[in-house]
Amino acid sequence: MSPLRGYQRREGPPGIRNLVACIHTVECSSFVAEEIAGASPSVHTLGFPGCYNNPYASRIMTALACHPNVGAVLLVSLGCEGTDAGTMAETIRQTGRPVDIIRIQEAGGTEQAIRRGKKIVGDMLAGLEKTPRVEMSISDLTIGTECGGSDATSGIAANPAVGHAFDMLVDAGATAIIEETLEMVGCAEIVASRGASMQVAEQLRETVRKAEEFSLKANQSSIAVGNRHGGLTTIEEKSMGAFAKCGTRPIRGIIKVAQKPPGHGLFVLDSVPDPSSFLLGYSNPNDSEGVLDLISCGAHMVLFTTGRGSVIGSVISPVLKICGNPRTYARMSADMDVNAGRIVTGEAGLVEIGEQIFNAVLEVAAGQQTKSEALGHREYCIPYKYQDVCENA
Repeated sequence: MSPLRGYQRREGPPGIRNLVACIHTVECSSFVAEEIAGASPSVHTLGFPGCYNNPYASRIMTALACHPNVGAVLLVSLGCEGTDAGTMAETIRQTGRPVDIIRIQEAGGTEQAIRRGKKIVGDMLAGLEKTPRVEMSISDLTIGTECGGSDATSGIAANPAVGHAFDMLVDAGATAIIEETLEMVGCAEIVASRGASMQVAEQLRETVRKAEEFSLKANQSSIAVGNRHGGLTTIEEKSMGAFAKCGTRPIRGIIKVAQKPPGHGLFVLDSVPDPSSFLLGYSNPNDSEGVLDLISCGAHMVLFTTGRGSVIGSVISPVLKICGNPRTYARMSADMDVNAGRIVTGEAGLVEIGEQIFNAVLEVAAGQQTKSEALGHREYCIPYKYQDVCENA
């Protein structure tokens, strides 16, 4: 395995990638942003479709712009939307990253904005080539986990194998984040029993209770038609399997979207909208949002488990896919990084696959591309949502 050497940042841990983030602050500027980015693997486009200002969206875009894997940022604005690109740019600038803004209305329209943006991004890429490389340790890494396209093999193979890898990462000093509190419904006491303190245990109970209340009000069950076709019968069954992704170590606390964990160890990400603003959007309308939520919290990469199959990647951070179903892996191996289906067939044990995932994390951190990266996947989703930030997290 190659030694870990990251890209130095003025603040926070080193990055494992060195990217320009080209961020559109409204859907009206998305085409121009995509044209500016072009096909460069080092320029990632993302953004918010809404016109009206949404603090949640502004916070997540700013957090992504300040992510360790991002070295420079171009904000692409139409010029009349509610999102304040100037305030975002000032926050980004304070982290030492080069940042610029293009306002299409002021630039003179599409062609002029694209021409100017390509020049800015070209200069940024040239500057990033001079970014110092520094030694990294496992304790510098933040790793998230998410699941999607689950079936019966997810909970008995892929998820517990990731859980073993999470235990290894936490024991080595890394920071680990599990998302999807909607997939903890039905096992609140099991989740709470993992709290590192009585206070954290009670916070975990309340977080799962909020997720259950949201699910009932929104009629948004976390168990989908495809999950049932794959052999999952109840939300409790799916929740037990999903929760296995976080291993066995104590949960140190709860964080919100775009909030960095306050230390090393294992944390739960609560991405469910707060009850006071229930009407402002679903919790996780798709897997891409859940992955991006984890990345907004500083995840250098995301471990994504699946049984039925998923092809998504993401912007900013690599997505490492672990497949629990041997038949799915055989059919979709070009999209899968780790075959946890070998547990189902008896060819390997959970510990062996967990160690394979742990080693794959280190290889990706050292620069090896995941399958989704090599294929060019760059999915993202930032919806309208309301969420207070935990002051005590």
